[in-house]
Amino acid sequence: MHTRALAIALLIPAALATTSCRKQAEMTTAEALQAVQEASTSGDAENVTAGSIEITTDFTIGQAAEAAAQEIRDFVTSQLPCAAVTLTGATLEVEYGKNPGSCTYKGNTYSGKHAITVTKNDMDDVVVNHTWTKLSNGRVEVSGTAEVTWSAAEETRHVAHELDWTRLSDGKTGKGTGDRTQRPLEGGLVEGFQVDGARSWTSQGGTWDLAIEGVQFRWADPVPQAGTYRLADPKERSLSMTFDRVDEDTIKVTLTSGAKTFSFDVSKGGAVSES
Repeated sequence: MHTRALAIALLIPAALATTSCRKQAEMTTAEALQAVQEASTSGDAENVTAGSIEITTDFTIGQAAEAAAQEIRDFVTSQLPCAAVTLTGATLEVEYGKNPGSCTYKGNTYSGKHAITVTKNDMDDVVVNHTWTKLSNGRVEVSGTAEVTWSAAEETRHVAHELDWTRLSDGKTGKGTGDRTQRPLEGGLVEGFQVDGARSWTSQGGTWDLAIEGVQFRWADPVPQAGTYRLADPKERSLSMTFDRVDEDTIKVTLTSGAKTFSFDVSKGGAVSES
């Protein structure tokens, strides 16, 4: 008995060491591809909601919330004739694709439902709440909520969201939260926006945590064209991703994990391939 107990005692540290090594195992190309796909899909879900938020920003700051909601209604119907809009007080209910006409705004074509409530519209502080039900740009479908706060002094908006999404090409799902600050790019919001903050989500592959450092998005792209992501994967490995635009349809993503580096091309449609 004593000999067997000693043998087991000696095996336990070895087993723990093996487990520890597995947690820090070098990333494979397949795992790197999965990480880029996860970041791309969660980024696309963020972008489809960011675009629909942008549609609802055309109103006069400082007036009554109900008047602001009326201005949002007028702008939405002028830009997206496909949208059926119902206004009740300071809340709008929008259904994209209900009516004939275009459903495309800043490169994204929308379907689904969107509720907007102007909660506060002061000169120094604006708060708008959003609820999405099966909102889609043709690549991902998103349901969830966000609170958006504007700072007139800093020319930024703060977005805190809770979202569920489905990648339409294969049905893969994710559920996550985010806390981000957005500001216009140098060319203005017509060009795109910069994001700093954090997101985390859970998918079939596990839980992912993302720090967002000065990334620059164009409205219709699933990944940034510049900046850095710092990502913790489900195996608790620390990864970094940097981004470079190759052409109008393609962004190169360089992923670094320890001493290993991988490069992938991400298309505007969300396809990921080795570069």
